[in-house]
Amino acid sequence: MKAQLKEITTSPNSSLKIKVFEDKEFKAQWHFHPQYELTYMIQSTGIRYVGDSMHSFERGDLVLVGKNVPHSWKTIDSKNEYVKCVIIQWDEKLLQGWLDKPEFTEIKSMLKKSSQGLYFDYQTAISIENLFISIIDESPFKQLVSFLNILHVLATKSTTQLLAGPGFGKDLSTKESYRVNVINNYIKDNIHNKHSLEELSNKLALSKEGICRFFKKTFDKTFSNYVNEYKITLASKLLIETDLSVSEIGYNSGFNNLSFFHRQFNKFKQMSPKNYREQFQGL
Repeated sequence: MKAQLKEITTSPNSSLKIKVFEDKEFKAQWHFHPQYELTYMIQSTGIRYVGDSMHSFERGDLVLVGKNVPHSWKTIDSKNEYVKCVIIQWDEKLLQGWLDKPEFTEIKSMLKKSSQGLYFDYQTAISIENLFISIIDESPFKQLVSFLNILHVLATKSTTQLLAGPGFGKDLSTKESYRVNVINNYIKDNIHNKHSLEELSNKLALSKEGICRFFKKTFDKTFSNYVNEYKITLASKLLIETDLSVSEIGYNSGFNNLSFFHRQFNKFKQMSPKNYREQFQGL
């Protein structure tokens, strides 16, 4: 459960680490590594953490995480479906020299933005799904060519969204990353219970004041805001994926007061739950 710096190695005949992850759920905790990471979701749904951001994910989710940016994907067991995704990781030195050439101007700019994590629009992601699937079984040379092609499409054709806030340039210690994992698991496992700072302080061996200071320092938000953001992210996922009523979704997301649920949803999404659902149904 303890998060730490992950060591990522490539094979002797390849500069890239390309793998297909398949399992019942994501097992990696909140972690970081000095390599860039591009993750394409073939199957699964849940909540994605990148830096100080959290968003729901589904098939077609495509995210680029920069060097040493903490991240993790968490499955929420609403569909009992297996996880399947393609992950491409590479060292900064792979593109050294190339990034100074004019042909790589857009890719260089994209990689710079990845220090906050980058989400790519669904239409572009789906349009290159076959590239992610075919790259798995290609020879190392063809993998490198396909990889550059993917980067070029993403840098020149896609619409992107920054994930982490501009102030999240923090290098967290192993101890701090461990605390984030304990907190995230506690919130997830107690979604229908009242979240207690006292209970969490016992788990972390921190005072309640210490937890509040940790949240302010790490996420620039209060513990209660962080919990409500998680609940709204879960509600957003249910609005998109299910036919449950807005009231049922409010309760299933941990809100016992529907008026408060509507106020919080408007706060985080700048629209009502009903309008949010209609927006996605129109896609």
